[in-house]
Amino acid sequence: MNKLKLLVIDDEPQIRRLLDHGLKGYGYQVFSADNGEDGIALTAQLQPAAIIVDIQLNSAPDGVAVCKAIREWSSIPILVVSVEDTKATKLAAFEAGADDYVTKPFDMAELEARIRAIRRRASVGESANPGGIIQVHDLKIDLIKRRVTLKGQEIHLTPTEYELLRMLAAHPGRIVTNQMLLDTVWHDDKAAQPHYVRVYINTLRKKLNDHPDSEFHYIVTEPGIGYRFAELT
Repeated sequence: MNKLKLLVIDDEPQIRRLLDHGLKGYGYQVFSADNGEDGIALTAQLQPAAIIVDIQLNSAPDGVAVCKAIREWSSIPILVVSVEDTKATKLAAFEAGADDYVTKPFDMAELEARIRAIRRRASVGESANPGGIIQVHDLKIDLIKRRVTLKGQEIHLTPTEYELLRMLAAHPGRIVTNQMLLDTVWHDDKAAQPHYVRVYINTLRKKLNDHPDSEFHYIVTEPGIGYRFAELT
């Protein structure tokens, strides 16, 4: 059985050794690069199952630039690691295309679980809408007919509400930042303000019966960063 390839992009030799030893213990084949330029080249060459990249590389391009460069031509899952735990750093990573973010120092078991999770989301995303249908729990989104039903009953959404829901549902389990939603849903509308997202999310939740005390939540808030749609089942 072929081992899954992982690519580590980190300029700290001790971190590369730690990840090489730790992840090989989980059955992965681990490759590494000590700078962003080599990391991008190896991504194209190896086509790994996932990438782990440090956001603060000593030389250009840094981790954010690496994510942006790879996202121009690949959807390979990317997990960012960093000693930084600030909202601004996390926002930069997610907006550059990262699928998850882990703060150093990290627990190896948790890191490997995160790798499995981003790979599972990527796999689900590739097959999430056969025939143009996205379905999770009691919600069904027909992308061709632009029709949304909840427990078989049609929900009437405004064009903006539909685009917001479609954008979130297209990335199950992944954080979508407020700015990404503004850029995608409101496009070049210069009048659009950050609070628009919050207002429309609240309206969507009401229409989806997604209340704070609900057993199941379609839309989860990531405070100060954005929102995450429920993972498809």
